[in-house]
Amino acid sequence: MKIGLYFGSFNPIHTGHLIIANYIAYNTDLDKVWLVVSPQNPLKPSSSLLNEHHRFHLAELAVQGEPRLRASNIEFSLPRPSFTIDTLTYLSEKFPTQEFTVIMGSDSFQNIQRWKNYEQIIKHYPIYIYKRPGHEVTETYGAKVEILDAPLLDISSTNIRKWIQEGKSIRYLVPDQVAAYIQQNNYYK
Repeated sequence: MKIGLYFGSFNPIHTGHLIIANYIAYNTDLDKVWLVVSPQNPLKPSSSLLNEHHRFHLAELAVQGEPRLRASNIEFSLPRPSFTIDTLTYLSEKFPTQEFTVIMGSDSFQNIQRWKNYEQIIKHYPIYIYKRPGHEVTETYGAKVEILDAPLLDISSTNIRKWIQEGKSIRYLVPDQVAAYIQQNNYYK
C-alpha cells in the first residue's frame, strides 16, 4: 500500500487542507493520505498551538467518512520537537510493507535544506509537491518529486483563529462538525 503523509499543525484543520489531501488521494497513485498532526513543528512557535489531542480530534472529525483520508497521531509518541525524518524512519520500521511518500507545499519544499537530515528524506522517500503561488520549484536537490496542481484556497489557520477571537463566523472555512466542536469547547478564544 502506498501512503502519503501530509504533515501539519492543523491548528485548526480547515477546508484548504482537506481539498489538498482529497485531491492527492484521488489524483495520484497513493492508496491513502494520512494527515499527520504534528505536536510541535521545530520551525514554528508552539505558543499559539491548541493541545495536540484536541487538534487530532478535530482532524478526525474532518475526515470522518472519507475512506482514503485518515488523521494520524503517530508523532505524539515520538521525541519532540517532531522531525519528519524521525517519523519516516519510525513508520518505515513499524510498517515495512508500506511505501511512504511525503506531501508538502512548494513553499515548504523551498526550505527543505533546513530540515533535519533532509538528504535522507530526498534519498529514500518520494515527495509530492502541490504548487503554492509565488513558490516555484526550480531545484529538486535530487529528490524524486511529483509536482501537482492541487486546487488551493486562500485560507489560513492563523486567520481562522483570529476570526474566532473576534467572534466572527468560520462557517465554510472548516467542516461544519469541526466548527461546532470548536464552538462547543471554546477553542481559540
